[in-house]
Amino acid sequence: MKNKIFNEIKEIIYKAGEILKEGFYSSKEITLKGKKDLVTEYDVKIEEFLKKEFEEFDYTIIAEESIQEDFNNSIIIDPIDGTTNFAHQIPHCAISVGVYEEKEAKYAFVYNPILNEFYTAIKGEGAFLNDKQIKVSKNDYFGSALIATGFPYSSADNKDDLEMVIKNLHTILPRCQDIRRLGSAALDLCYVADGRYEGFYEINLKPWDVSAGILILTEAGGKVSNDKGFEFDMFNDKCIVASNGLIHNELVTLLNFDK
Repeated sequence: MKNKIFNEIKEIIYKAGEILKEGFYSSKEITLKGKKDLVTEYDVKIEEFLKKEFEEFDYTIIAEESIQEDFNNSIIIDPIDGTTNFAHQIPHCAISVGVYEEKEAKYAFVYNPILNEFYTAIKGEGAFLNDKQIKVSKNDYFGSALIATGFPYSSADNKDDLEMVIKNLHTILPRCQDIRRLGSAALDLCYVADGRYEGFYEINLKPWDVSAGILILTEAGGKVSNDKGFEFDMFNDKCIVASNGLIHNELVTLLNFDK
């Protein structure tokens, strides 16, 4: 029964990917939710499609464009993670869906139909890219680690957040191989899971940004915490830190450098 639900949800997300592909190559209506935070009509179309299709399952729906608070047994949807990329036809965007039972991740799906990359995970059964199992990088030397990050939309108005972003770059960039900022937290977590990055950190993410990627990463052998090194709470913690596990402590230490 469990794998039946997993397979049915996966097929629904494949269909939603067709809507994303249609929108990616089309002109779009763009609305600003803040100075930098935008939404397109395809975010809404995909979300409404998924919500309708997921009605057959016994879960509460938590979604970016129609937020609900009940998290106990839920499907957490980000219809397009990386909307700014999507709006500019940069192919680093994805549909992210995390399924939670009793507040624990059970299934995870992150699908980028533009690059034909579909990451999935089932709790206790490993993580996969296009049905091939993936594992985190074995690199334990921070000096050759490729680290990903993101810049919060709040940096347009919040001076403290902007200063935190700059401070962390100033601390980490000279000590690692390089830093990437590709604009989709869901995919960043998957890229750590897939061994492309050794680590990732970002502030002010929302549950729908990370609900699927966290399970995919941990099932691939990675580690997730807050910036103090404790268990990450996606509803309350300001900063997420994710890694292959081998460079995790050093990344956490650097994020607390000179605080």
